[in-house]
Amino acid sequence: MLIINQYLDIPQNTYNYSTPQLPSFYSNQFIRIQDNSPSFNPVTDWGATLGRVLFYDKQLSIDESISCASCHQQALGFTDSLQFSRGVNGQTTHRHSMALANATFYMNGRFFWDERAATLEDQVLIPIQDPVEMAMDLDLLNERLVNTPYYPILFRKAFGDEEISNSKIAQALAQFVRSMVSYQSKFDQGRAQVSNIQDDFPNFTTQENLGKNIFVNNNQVNCFGCHNTEAFITDNPRNNGLTSSNPDVGISIHTNNSSDDGKFKAPSLKNVALRKHFMHDGSLSSLDEVIEFYNTGIRINPNLDPHLLNFNSGLPNKMNLSIAERNALKAFLETLTDEAFITDKKFSDPFF
Repeated sequence: MLIINQYLDIPQNTYNYSTPQLPSFYSNQFIRIQDNSPSFNPVTDWGATLGRVLFYDKQLSIDESISCASCHQQALGFTDSLQFSRGVNGQTTHRHSMALANATFYMNGRFFWDERAATLEDQVLIPIQDPVEMAMDLDLLNERLVNTPYYPILFRKAFGDEEISNSKIAQALAQFVRSMVSYQSKFDQGRAQVSNIQDDFPNFTTQENLGKNIFVNNNQVNCFGCHNTEAFITDNPRNNGLTSSNPDVGISIHTNNSSDDGKFKAPSLKNVALRKHFMHDGSLSSLDEVIEFYNTGIRINPNLDPHLLNFNSGLPNKMNLSIAERNALKAFLETLTDEAFITDKKFSDPFF
């Protein structure tokens, strides 16, 4: 460990990534069944530790200017403050950086807004090689890591030998991302005290409980119908009526099915109040704008999600909330902020 500690802030016995003390409702089958961790790559303490170092290491970009954490910032729930992230040479991405919390609880296991990566292990190597983002050649990356004093040691601790390979890099990064489970928010504390999410939470204000009831039970736009577990991540990609047409085709880029045009994966709503931009294109810039969009702004689209469509009229459903109800819904969404998660040292930058 001595040589590692010369460069990295890592405890001798590392942090606990593999067995977090999740509240009992996280054992609920509706959450656990969503877990996309493959049997060949379970989260281990040293595997996720290696992933943490890789996640923050700018050596993963060709000019050593960008790390994964450059666009996925812990203080923001692992998303970006910019609408479109900047990669090497100041180039910008064409979609907003997706938040990473609770990414493990997405059953089909596909990643990116358009789900073009079949697994998280596939996904983590794509931004590294993307010419706009990190523009790195994987052979060169392997050479860099081999010649960095602490990496052979970390790979041995994570995988039993010092061999460095693309597959091990992918597995370690995937382990670190899957370990990012948010479970200590005010919502989580309240949920642990009741038997059902529909019960009033004893630690909530009247306004927060009203907002929770709107989120779970609103007859016009049932938020919980899409963000449908206490991990607050959708079970399938959806078209939410952000636009009336589909200039960004979403998941149909890999399904080749026009009925999938405009459908996107959605990240967990945990820590949503910390974000500076929302939606795949980052076009909304506050929670108030998001709520107003679902309140009055959903647009008709040929692939609009059934949860958002009134089949009698053929028009989008709208929440039609009063100002007080909108404020209550916002107050509830703010209870999903997990201060422990966004300040937890095991998810932080390990470089001095």
